[in-house]
Amino acid sequence: MKAITVAIGLAAVLAAPAAAGAKQQPDQADLRTAVANCKNERGKTKATREAFKAKFHSMSRCTRQEAAEEAAEQREARKNAAKECKAERDAIGVQAFADKYGTNKNGRNALGKCVSAKAKAKQAEMDAEDEQAAAESKNAAKECASERTTMGEEAFAAKYGTNGNRRNAFGKCVSRKTRDA
Repeated sequence: MKAITVAIGLAAVLAAPAAAGAKQQPDQADLRTAVANCKNERGKTKATREAFKAKFHSMSRCTRQEAAEEAAEQREARKNAAKECKAERDAIGVQAFADKYGTNKNGRNALGKCVSAKAKAKQAEMDAEDEQAAAESKNAAKECASERTTMGEEAFAAKYGTNGNRRNAFGKCVSRKTRDA
């Protein structure tokens, strides 16, 4: 009897982290969005591709990071939307809230419809911010490529490079220009 209790307890302890980890995995929609974001950030010019490689090293690393970020943004948008909707329901009253957001005959789906609408709006806002950041990164990459051509490789590496062989100069330049923008 004692062995069975210990075995069940051990199984529960081992299953809990696995369930928690599975909950945070990005879904297929997050992965599709991540691939699109990475392709957008990578761009088509030599300078933007070089900056992309300096930042992420590979498309798969970018996709993993972007998918995780997308999933986190969605969770945050839903959580904040639910809080806002509950506060609005408390402020205007249950019946007025049901009339405003409810779509079925008794208005019982009002909270879900409100949360869905507000979460979509917040997600769109976060996606616009991500797109703006990618555009700033592309512009910085083009500026750095132009500056490197004008200055020459040696002077550019001396100005921006921070490691022993100064090969990280382009990535550091893009990072600095993106941060300053």
